[in-house]
Amino acid sequence: MSASLHFNSAADFPIFLRLAGERVLVVGGGVVALRKIRRLLRSGARVEVVARHLDTVVAALAAAHTLQHVAEAFDASQLDGCRYVVAATDDHALNARVAEAARRRNLFVNVVDDITLSTAISPAIVDRAPVTVAVSTSGTAPVLARRIKEDIEARLPAQTGKLARFLGTARGAVNARLAPAARRSVWEDFLDGEGAEAVLRGDATAAAAVLAARVAGGPQRGEVYLVGAGPGDPDLLTLRALRLMQQADVVFYDRLLDPRVLALVRQDAERVFVGKRSGHHAVPQAEINALLVARAQAGQRVLRLKGGDPFVFGRGGEEAEALAAHGVPFQLVPGVSAANGCAAYAGIPLTHRDYAQACVFVTGHARAGAELSLPWDSLARPGQTLVIYMGLSTLPTLCEKLVAAGLPPDWPAAVVENGTQPSQRVLCATLHDLPEKVAAAGVRSASLVIVGEVVKLRDRLAWFGGRDQSAEAALGAAARMPAHAVNEA
Repeated sequence: MSASLHFNSAADFPIFLRLAGERVLVVGGGVVALRKIRRLLRSGARVEVVARHLDTVVAALAAAHTLQHVAEAFDASQLDGCRYVVAATDDHALNARVAEAARRRNLFVNVVDDITLSTAISPAIVDRAPVTVAVSTSGTAPVLARRIKEDIEARLPAQTGKLARFLGTARGAVNARLAPAARRSVWEDFLDGEGAEAVLRGDATAAAAVLAARVAGGPQRGEVYLVGAGPGDPDLLTLRALRLMQQADVVFYDRLLDPRVLALVRQDAERVFVGKRSGHHAVPQAEINALLVARAQAGQRVLRLKGGDPFVFGRGGEEAEALAAHGVPFQLVPGVSAANGCAAYAGIPLTHRDYAQACVFVTGHARAGAELSLPWDSLARPGQTLVIYMGLSTLPTLCEKLVAAGLPPDWPAAVVENGTQPSQRVLCATLHDLPEKVAAAGVRSASLVIVGEVVKLRDRLAWFGGRDQSAEAALGAAARMPAHAVNEA
């Protein structure tokens, strides 16, 4: 069986209608008509609805005198004096009559869900007034149009309209100061740099200062973005993080950053590794701070990209202090923390009314030559979840100390390796046998330790595939596979 598809090759002519104060007739008062009415009211149109009966929301709008209700049957004379017409009934014959009457009066008409009767198509709208993005497939694939709209919605900042209004207000002054050939570069620098970012975060005063400096010919100031990249899965990036990643000139990143996240940074941005590799020392924090300051002072947009959240064991506070001390503008973008992300992907809730009414984050990393020192008595308590960052190397000591401080040896505990990533593994055990099972499974990558009764819920709440679904599966795999293969994805 074969089929062929034939579409009209003529492209629709895109146009925006200014309907503020204009009379628009909507035939139909149901839920479908309501979607059109809301958009027309937002455009400032004088909406009249012809329908015997109204949806409750439409009736409320009529009662509030937001629109005019004509409780009569449709008559072609009702189109006199209209600028635009919408037919939104479930009666095909009535819709056809409205469309024919509109065409005879040279009025554009949109018949909902009927491309053959329509002379105007209502597109999918991304509304950032006064910025409007319209997406149309000429009525052939409305679901596709909505999907494209969703993609644009996700990428276009919510404050884009505020940015457009700022530019519109400043345009006259800039045009008066600069020759036409010089204006474009000023606007581009403003939009690509800290000026636009200042508007988007609501600081119009700072934005005006940046624009004034650019108009006066001053150098572009640099800025630092301290961005949390989340625990691994690129889908967990915030929209703001992604936007800043796309406009940075240079990125400083760590070892734990997922390569799929780094790939989303602007392609021509310089990439500088400042983390720790096997056999190599990490770049000292003081040196990282100095690099951030120096690059920003040179006028660059600097991205400091960190796994998880910058303020949760990420030294983001230290870096922000250094930038503030040198007067360097910076933005902080929180990320999904390793605790939140890894626990969720492991199917282990951090709090639960039946098991844990508190959650404590600690680091299990001990300084070289020093003993691991934590407030064990306050950590070894029932009714709370304990999340331990960087606890893999000190796991035996951690478990031993928690038991010594009062938790039972059979207290539930888990290790999440490579959380939120395709290679994720979750090993559930007890404080007594977790170190042995982790060693047997060959866990070596970035891992998070979770201690508490909430670990027992994983058997019912596990949803993310990962590599292994239980400690028993991990042990079985370890017994059957050669040692060099245990840690492969």
